[in-house]
Amino acid sequence: MKKKVLSVMLSVAMVASLLAGCGNGASGEAATSETTTEAASNEDAAAETAEGGTFKIGGIGPLTGGAAVYGIAEKNGIQIAVDEINANGGINGMQVELNFQDDELDAEKSVNAYNSLKDWGMQVLAGCVTSACSIAVSDKTAADNMFQITPSGSAVDCVATDNAFRICFSDPNQGIASAQYIGENGLASKVAVIYDSSDVYSSGIYEKFATEAANQPFEIVAAEAFTADNKTDFSVQIQKAQDAGADLVFLPIYYTEASLILTQAKSMGFETKFFGCDGLDGILDVENFDTAVAEGVMLLTPFAADAEDEMTKKFVETYKEKFGETPNQFAADGYDTVYTIKAAAEKAGVTADMSVSDICEAIKGVMTEISVDGLTGEGITWTADGEPSKAPKAVVIKDGAYAAM
Repeated sequence: MKKKVLSVMLSVAMVASLLAGCGNGASGEAATSETTTEAASNEDAAAETAEGGTFKIGGIGPLTGGAAVYGIAEKNGIQIAVDEINANGGINGMQVELNFQDDELDAEKSVNAYNSLKDWGMQVLAGCVTSACSIAVSDKTAADNMFQITPSGSAVDCVATDNAFRICFSDPNQGIASAQYIGENGLASKVAVIYDSSDVYSSGIYEKFATEAANQPFEIVAAEAFTADNKTDFSVQIQKAQDAGADLVFLPIYYTEASLILTQAKSMGFETKFFGCDGLDGILDVENFDTAVAEGVMLLTPFAADAEDEMTKKFVETYKEKFGETPNQFAADGYDTVYTIKAAAEKAGVTADMSVSDICEAIKGVMTEISVDGLTGEGITWTADGEPSKAPKAVVIKDGAYAAM
């Protein structure tokens, strides 16, 4: 184990993202709880006959249940990257095979999925999607010395071991970045916070936000908590924010609860700005939610589907063709995860016949030397602690869609 040094260069005008969340999306209903091995028959045949052999990447995340919108998007983004890489010769001549398993947002099921993937022959793990599950599995990957890179697990302990890295920013990063963005852009003078004190993601972001707020030209006039046992009626928290004269409410929470807060705030006549982190991504897909209520909501995210760069436009087009919807940031995180594995494996000269431990040693040995131009950032680099360095961004909900700020 080693201590993580979390530092972020946050002087830029745009802000960042992370973590994992809970929510309900229509796409989750179509998924099954069974193991999904993503490879068409022709890809399997190519993998078997490829001169360089097969490189097996495992993935774990919620494909059913409350957070399925995250897991499905991430799996889809990973699959697009695998397909592209295989079509272009693979990794060091190896064809990539993906096996992505459903953990239903349950840490115990994540561990079971990990064991199943080990039996399958997984060589690196792209996962888990959510923080608690990623932490639970990291004990196993550390014991096995298997390289693990989580696309969206943002809790500090997700990368507490030297075999673990991440694509997204950490929770403390998001809290600091949010406070700086609000202050530097003059978004508010009085800020209220509504957060989940029972959740490591939400409380971790809030703590750093509150600390950094002391350095910014705004005042926290209310900080109201809720817990997992009481997250349907937010009238008390909303009323306190309104009574305190908050001209912005910071929501470091997941989109299901945020949709309720926005709806209830409107019914109470509380008109103000709302600002959240990447846990809010997915709010436009909440069943029976009036998306007009979310108009103007701002959130930290590493990815905006309406960006005009060629990489984003190609990815969005491919995603829509394959899956019939616009990709969110979790899809982009998954996509960048696979290309990061590719860059490191090629730099390290990984081959299919290497042991899991040797692959891990080789890849983690070069992670501080590679640079990846991805959907979630250009020139992404990593520290030995497993933390990424990239310019953060933010989006605003406009006309029922995410727009870059």
